[in-house]
Amino acid sequence: MGSKRSGRKKRKAKKMQHNQLAETVLKVFSDHPFKSFNLSQVYKQLGVKDRSSRKIVSEMVHQLADEEAIVKKERGKYQLNPTYISEKISSSIITGRVDMKQTGKAYIITDELGEDVFIAANNTGQAMDGDTVKVHLFPKRSGRKTEGQIIEVLKRGHEKLVGTIIVSPKISFLIPDLSTIPIDILIPDDKLGGARDGDKVTVQLTNWPKHAKNPFGEVIDILGEPGENNVEMKSILVNYNFPVTFPKPVTSEAEKIDPHIPKKEYKIRRDFRDVITCTIDPPDAKDFDDALSLRKLENGNWEVGIHIADVSYYVRPESAIDQEGLKRATSVYLVDRVNPMLPEKLSNLVCSLRPNEDKLCFSAVFELDDEANVHNEWFGRTIINSDRRFNYEEVQAMIEGGEGDFKEELLTLNKLAQKMRAERFQKGSIAFSSQEVKFELDDEGKPLKAYIKEQKESNQLVEDFMLLANRKVAEKMGRRRGKSKPRTFVYRVHDQPNPEKLETFAEFISKLGYHIKLTSMRTLAKSLNKLFQQIKGKAEENMIESIAVRTMAKAEYSTQNIGHYGLGFKYYTHFTSPIRRYPDLMAHRLLADYLDGKDNPSPASYEDKCQHASEMERKAVEAERESVKYKQAEYMLESVGQEFDGLISGVSKWGIFVEIDESKAEGLVRLHDMDDDFYYLDEDNYRVVGSRHGSKYQLGDRVRILVKNVDLQKKQMDFKLV
Repeated sequence: MGSKRSGRKKRKAKKMQHNQLAETVLKVFSDHPFKSFNLSQVYKQLGVKDRSSRKIVSEMVHQLADEEAIVKKERGKYQLNPTYISEKISSSIITGRVDMKQTGKAYIITDELGEDVFIAANNTGQAMDGDTVKVHLFPKRSGRKTEGQIIEVLKRGHEKLVGTIIVSPKISFLIPDLSTIPIDILIPDDKLGGARDGDKVTVQLTNWPKHAKNPFGEVIDILGEPGENNVEMKSILVNYNFPVTFPKPVTSEAEKIDPHIPKKEYKIRRDFRDVITCTIDPPDAKDFDDALSLRKLENGNWEVGIHIADVSYYVRPESAIDQEGLKRATSVYLVDRVNPMLPEKLSNLVCSLRPNEDKLCFSAVFELDDEANVHNEWFGRTIINSDRRFNYEEVQAMIEGGEGDFKEELLTLNKLAQKMRAERFQKGSIAFSSQEVKFELDDEGKPLKAYIKEQKESNQLVEDFMLLANRKVAEKMGRRRGKSKPRTFVYRVHDQPNPEKLETFAEFISKLGYHIKLTSMRTLAKSLNKLFQQIKGKAEENMIESIAVRTMAKAEYSTQNIGHYGLGFKYYTHFTSPIRRYPDLMAHRLLADYLDGKDNPSPASYEDKCQHASEMERKAVEAERESVKYKQAEYMLESVGQEFDGLISGVSKWGIFVEIDESKAEGLVRLHDMDDDFYYLDEDNYRVVGSRHGSKYQLGDRVRILVKNVDLQKKQMDFKLV
């Protein structure tokens, strides 16, 4: 009896060992489901060296092949069975957008996980920066970030690429401008389109053969000579998929628009032409899409009108202008130009709220008391005539005691705006701010001076009234009435931050001597505002605020309202800039339909447009940053060999990044140029440390540098510590 039981135990143990071996061998293939291995490579993956163990593993590989868990490929290689892939790892497939680095590694930004997914350079396949892809997730290892492998490109992020072409006898190739595209594009001789060596060109990707390391392309436009301002600015727009001209059907349609207002519009609209009204914009603006009016009511309260250009009156759904506006989704503001969403006749003439001209508007009108409490609200179509066009500097001068037109009205508006602002922060708005670099340019676009644009009370005056209009329009659309379903609407939403990213940020600032409370989202908002007050005026202010912004979720457009965490609003939309943002135009149309008693449309088509607008907004921001970086590099060309004060803005294994105080231009001090010691990266403490003498250079430290080299095409600068 005992021998039988002993035999069963041995057979059971042997079966368990067999199953464990099968799982171990199969894991080699399932960890790399789209890669083929021969027996020697399997042995190496498992660390098997002796002959007897190799024999056992070899037998298991053949058995797994017989069971069709793996399939035999050419030259004695094996790969995971695609059927097995679909059955066993479908739950490990996610989709997301590729954020590729210069080194070739990438991160996948996805809504399906609470974190980004790391992709090693050898697992990116044929994906490029900005692509929407499918990713197979590898089994999570304790204490390690989530990793995966790109298995399919669903949508290209860049339809066209701009770069410098190198023409050679065998095959020519394009070196892309974007550092996030770390591969060259091969150009056959018959696809050069007349381009010469060194030209800056636009290339359309044509194909990427399955086993090729590089894609192929075709020159579709020769932009000109690298370094010429107009060429470089156009290059940036094309790289981010923004058209630089309007198609003929769009310009033809725009030319037919009659700028004269029909008499019937005067009869059916609320008339504000006799109310004091003005616009406040930057000095170089031409697209005035918002105006403010003010009058005192008999009961002592104030009537404030927030008047927005009625773009929806002129741009009809599905028209050529509308389709082009949707495609672009936003205007792009580069250093030296605006690439508009709508043709210039609309954006700068017909819809622009220019002074002393009757203009059609969509307005949000509020009755406010002296404490800026809202007593009544009204939304509808209006007609206005702006009395004065102000720039921010003119209004700021009056706020600070100077004289000017409509000073009393402007000071009243400012007093109300500041009260709304104080209440907003008291209720949970976060006081994010960022330094905006501006340039003085000569006639050819060359930067003569770089400076930081300050946000003052005149900017806040306009901002807080726009926030009021956006919030109240969203509330009117989003609040449920009884058992009725919420209406389909376009919201500007901002999710709560990821707890892990918050922990990382809290740990980072603690090493700089600052602290935030993470007990709740409400206390976090107050804690962040306190932090921003503490760092104001200090060397590390811009760096900490920039990292804090990156820690937060990205604001985006959606028909699903989750509120706006950063502003502390339950309901929020974008309603106030339809000349330059397509979601505002959608909000105008939906609000107008509801005010006219029309039915609730399906949210599906609007959600697609929201996602597209969010994506184009992201690209516009990147394009704008790219133009600033180019101008910073161009500005610093004249400063090679000169010294500047700066701030350590980053550390890496290559060296320390320093941001110059004056221009905010950032460059790299390479470790091999720091020859007073042998420095190594102390990643946990955001610093580099000298191994012999213990010298430390930490994030946030002030340093003095010498500009060693500027690479204008790469928008990169090399510095040396003084």
